Amino acid sequence: MSVFDKVMTPADGAAWITGASGGIGRATALELARRGWTVFATARSADALDALAAEAVPLSGAIIALPGDVTDAAAMAAALGKIEAEGPLALAILNAGVYTPMRATNFSAETAAKMLRVNLEGVTNALEPLLAAMIARGHGHVAITASVAGYRGLPDAAVYSATKAGLIALCEALAMDLVDLGVRISVINPGFVETEATSVNTFTMPFLMTPAKAAERIVAGLAKPGFEIAFPRRFALILRGLGLLPNRAYIWAVRRMLGWGKAGQQG
Repeated sequence: MSVFDKVMTPADGAAWITGASGGIGRATALELARRGWTVFATARSADALDALAAEAVPLSGAIIALPGDVTDAAAMAAALGKIEAEGPLALAILNAGVYTPMRATNFSAETAAKMLRVNLEGVTNALEPLLAAMIARGHGHVAITASVAGYRGLPDAAVYSATKAGLIALCEALAMDLVDLGVRISVINPGFVETEATSVNTFTMPFLMTPAKAAERIVAGLAKPGFEIAFPRRFALILRGLGLLPNRAYIWAVRRMLGWGKAGQQG
């Protein structure tokens, strides 16, 4: 059986989700708890995590608050140590991420650095101890939340698209090693989801979905064989298709699809 066919269940151990205080991470933690998982939930806000844990009390599983900052490598190693002190970790969803719209006209190195730290470095900080533990056991599943915005560059997402493209490539590269080591890795590529981050977008977001619906797609995808979990399927296929166009045609097509004007503004 291929490592991509391995499916973790609550009987295999606990789950860990970063970026769990809101949006997709929060909804996914609740969805896993509904399906009987014990979920360790990590984010910076202890109060938000406590509220999340309380909401999960009536469910068949449980959510345990585990505050931490993904940009702190020592904190991520310590968090994993606390989880494994309670038992093996079977499933990790590295979901923490930030998005700030950025165009050529308001490009900021400081803002870019924040997205790079959280979206890329935050993942690698958790990955180091995670991979060491799972490889040693020859067992486990790591899923990383990237985005369909990582397929190719999108307007308003100069740095965000770059970070998500980096995560997709990271998962692909690690998969080439992990197939021989018993550890499954998945990349999660959502489309537009109603979150605090996307609420700042000024353009029409096609196929927009709720965090709860996104969480259902993610958890269902984790329970099936495969490498990529991409949704909404139609939107992912459209972007995949557009991505095959030559560069000039791709830029023209995406600007037209999103209503971008000559001055770089929507409309």
